[in-house]
Amino acid sequence: MLSLRTIRKALVALAAAAAVGAGLTAVGPAATATAAVPTTIPLNFTNNSGRSDQIYIYDIGTLLSTGQQGWADASGTFHAWPAGGNPPTAAPDASITGPANGQTMTLRMPKFSGRVYFSYGQKLVFKLTTGGLVQPAVQNPSDPNVNILFNWTEYTLNDSGLWINSTQVDMFSAPYAVGVKNTSGTVKNTGHLKTGGYAGFFNALKGQPGGWANLIRTRSDGTILRALAPGHGIEAGALPSTVMDDYVNRVWTKYSTSTLTVTPFADQPAVKYYGRVSGNVMNFTNTSGAVVTSFQKPDSDSIFGCYKLLDAPNDLVRGPISRTLCAGYNRSTLLTNSSQPDTSSTGFYQDVVTNHYARKIHAQMADGKAYAFAFDDVGNYESLVNDSNPQTAYITLDPFS
Repeated sequence: MLSLRTIRKALVALAAAAAVGAGLTAVGPAATATAAVPTTIPLNFTNNSGRSDQIYIYDIGTLLSTGQQGWADASGTFHAWPAGGNPPTAAPDASITGPANGQTMTLRMPKFSGRVYFSYGQKLVFKLTTGGLVQPAVQNPSDPNVNILFNWTEYTLNDSGLWINSTQVDMFSAPYAVGVKNTSGTVKNTGHLKTGGYAGFFNALKGQPGGWANLIRTRSDGTILRALAPGHGIEAGALPSTVMDDYVNRVWTKYSTSTLTVTPFADQPAVKYYGRVSGNVMNFTNTSGAVVTSFQKPDSDSIFGCYKLLDAPNDLVRGPISRTLCAGYNRSTLLTNSSQPDTSSTGFYQDVVTNHYARKIHAQMADGKAYAFAFDDVGNYESLVNDSNPQTAYITLDPFS
C-alpha cells in the first residue's frame, strides 16, 4: 500500500492549483475551469531512454467520479480492482506494452488521482489485500519488484484540470519528465535532468560520507536500480537513524532562547505563528499569545518523511506549520533564518547536517525542481506542472547516460 506520507504528499501537491510562491497558499483547485475538462485526455508516452528493454506501463488510481480504485487500459477505460484476500492475491494484469526506444505511443488518461508506473524489461507485480492494492515497496528487500528497474509519476485529472509531477519522495530511479499542453497550445514540462545528471547524482551520493552511499541499490548484473529516499533508508537499516540529530539539537538550543516565526501562507502575510522550545516540546502561539499547536522534538525519520512527529493534517494551522518546519529541517534553514519559510535556494542545504539526498537531486535537475521530500513544494521548488485546460499530457523517458 502507499504510505500515508506519500498519499498525503500526492494529494496536497497535486490538488493545489496555485503555486505556493513564497510560502503556502490556503486555497485548493479553482472551483471551475475556463473550459470543460473532457472525461479522458491523451497521454503521449515517449521512450527516449536509449535502452532496448521492453517497457510496461500501468495507469492506476482512484476514479474521482465514484471513488473506486482500479486501473485504466490504453483507451482510458476504467477497470475496478476485484476483491483482494489475506494473504494478498494476484491483481489482474493491468500492464500496457509501451513504445520501443525512440518511439511514442498515445494512451488516454481518465479522471484519476493516481500514478502512472513504468518498468523496464519485466512486468511489475501488484497484489490485492482486503484493504486494496499492494504497491511496490522499494525499501522492502522481499518485495517482488525489488530487482526490477521502474519508476512512476503521480497525477490528478479532474474537472479543474491536470496536475502531474515527477517524484523522488520514495526513490530516485529511471529518469523521466512530465508535461502538459493546454488548449491554447502552451506546453509546460518539468523533471528533466541536466546532461549527465543521472550518473552525476549517483556518483555524488557515493561520495557523500555518513552512510548516504548505502541508499543505492544495485542488481546482481550490475544495473543500478535506485537510491532509496533517506526515510526508507533508515527503515531498511541503510542510513543511521540519528543522521539528523545534531541539527535538531542545535535547533532546539537556538529556539529555547529565541523565537521562530512561521508565516505559512504567502497570500496571508498577517497570519503568523511563533515557536519557542520548552523542554522536549516546541510550542506555537498565534498573534494573541494562545498556544495553537505543539511539536515533540523530531527524529530523523519524521523529518525525512514529514510525518509522525511532524504530522501535517489537512487543516489551516498545524498542517501549514508542520509543512514549513519539514522544509526548514530538510533544507537546513532553521538555524540561519528565524523567519520561515525561507524560500531563497541559495541558503538551502548549506549545513553539514542536511538532507543530502534532496540536495544532490536538486543539483542535477535542469530546472532545479524536484519532489525530493514530501513538502518540497514549500517555496515552489516542486517538479509539478498543471493547467486548467489540459489538451495533452506527456511522460518522457529520458536517457540514462
